[in-house]
Amino acid sequence: MAGGAGSSAAGQGGNTSPNKGGATAEGQGGGSSGGKAMMGGSGGVVVGTVGASPSTGGAPGTGGANAEPPAGNPLGKCAVPAEAMSESIANPRTVVGDGTPQSCTSDAFVAAVAKGGVITFSCGAKPKTIILDRTAKIVNDTGPKIIIDGGGKVTLSGGGKVRILYQNTCDAAQKYTTIHCQNQDSPQLTLQNLTFVDGNSKGQNANGDGGGAVFVSGGRLKIVNSRFFRNVCENGGQDLGGAAVRMLSQEQGLPVYVVGSTFGGQQGFGNSCSNGAGISGLGVSVTVVNSLFSHNQAVGMGANPARSGTPGGGSGGATYTDGLTFTLSLCGVAMHDNTANEGGGAIFYVSNNNTGSLVIKDSVLTSNVSKGFETKGYPGIFVQAKGNPDVSGATIAK
Repeated sequence: MAGGAGSSAAGQGGNTSPNKGGATAEGQGGGSSGGKAMMGGSGGVVVGTVGASPSTGGAPGTGGANAEPPAGNPLGKCAVPAEAMSESIANPRTVVGDGTPQSCTSDAFVAAVAKGGVITFSCGAKPKTIILDRTAKIVNDTGPKIIIDGGGKVTLSGGGKVRILYQNTCDAAQKYTTIHCQNQDSPQLTLQNLTFVDGNSKGQNANGDGGGAVFVSGGRLKIVNSRFFRNVCENGGQDLGGAAVRMLSQEQGLPVYVVGSTFGGQQGFGNSCSNGAGISGLGVSVTVVNSLFSHNQAVGMGANPARSGTPGGGSGGATYTDGLTFTLSLCGVAMHDNTANEGGGAIFYVSNNNTGSLVIKDSVLTSNVSKGFETKGYPGIFVQAKGNPDVSGATIAK
């Protein structure tokens, strides 16, 4: 627990929470499709009427109920920071496969990750799913840059049994490379043009509580044009999270970038965890651009701190971030049909010392269900920050 969301986070606890208004809380609106769209921020708030999940980017282009959703929010048009762009894959250190599907194995991928550098795939002309029988683990002295590029055709699967990818600069088994492992500039991990499915970190709490598909502590992380479907982590735990991605200890507080990526995307593809079913970070700034989060579920019960007799958790259907001074920034993002048993059906954001910021620009957040509590005037969001969320050009509605 970074700084501890604890009792200092008003509205996180039990029934005494001023923001835990249940179905009668302002902004929760009762479930009709004609809610209120809120736009504004420093320039004020404009209120309008919207239908159910308007312009979310979830349904268009999915190709039917059984097709996999594409990567990213097709309606997101925000500029991508230069640092957040995809990386070059020239001169790969390892090419997984010899051009045939059968050559792209769990063993081959795990070995490639251990060698680091640039990793690409040659698995034939058709899309290929590699089902892992163990977690691929990054060795900390094999960078500084580690780039894994699936070329838009590779799916990495945990088979419903294992976490897919692990990086931890403070894990001696993966080699210490500095005397300040919680604040170092490498490995710099980029995941691009990949799909992560059926990752499962249940029972792996010693490795940092969460990260069903991807767990990263230390160095840097960037995710570009990638998808996360049906990943899971523990069902309970007050600060445990990140069915898709769990993030800790990024170098000098620099942000994790998530660009043009999808978490869930439609019914049957969502991720599930105690908290933060899409992404979860402790003390980590995150910049999300032109991405889609839908049908993700925070399934814990008891919030944070956990109410007596509960395991805790259940907040942040799409994102869960907690810490001191950090920023969660969304631009061109669609969030819809995410659910939290406790607070923040879409977003749970807590800066424990009220110095952090939540920024939402040119995004659409609708039909996100907070079954317990949320911040008045911001449906689907629970926020404790240095002020109100900085909202501009965005729709936030029931």
